[in-house]
Amino acid sequence: MTSAKAILDQATQRRAAGQLTYAGAVTPEEALELLKADANVRLIDVRTRAELDWVGRPQVPDGQYANVEWVRYPGGVPNEQFLEQLASQTPDKTTPLLFLCRSAARSKAAAKVAYEAGYTQSFDILEGFEGDKDSAGHRKHVSGWCFRGLPWLGA
Repeated sequence: MTSAKAILDQATQRRAAGQLTYAGAVTPEEALELLKADANVRLIDVRTRAELDWVGRPQVPDGQYANVEWVRYPGGVPNEQFLEQLASQTPDKTTPLLFLCRSAARSKAAAKVAYEAGYTQSFDILEGFEGDKDSAGHRKHVSGWCFRGLPWLGA
């Protein structure tokens, strides 16, 4: 097991290397290790409620998991209450937040907005929950939380 400090140091190095506009990025495996190592770490799943219902979600303790939609379903319109809802889930802006979406696009945007709003430890989870599409257009076969064999609750 890698220490939480070592994981966060690596995430910060990714910030510099990738010129990220948020605190940094962690792999799915590192995200799980952080959640296990520090009960204060929160996984913020920014997928829609429909995605959670139809696809599933990471299996992490309820106290460390929150769903705050980045966009609304149906319609894909931005969630104008995103920061307000995030604040209701994580009022301490120094709490390490690990943002997750399907393939790590929305989570990057959410981490950036949270970081700009003062959440100093806003990290993206690389690869997302389902990861990239394979050659047949299917997810969960190339990258992501599920592909890495990390615990999740199916739909």
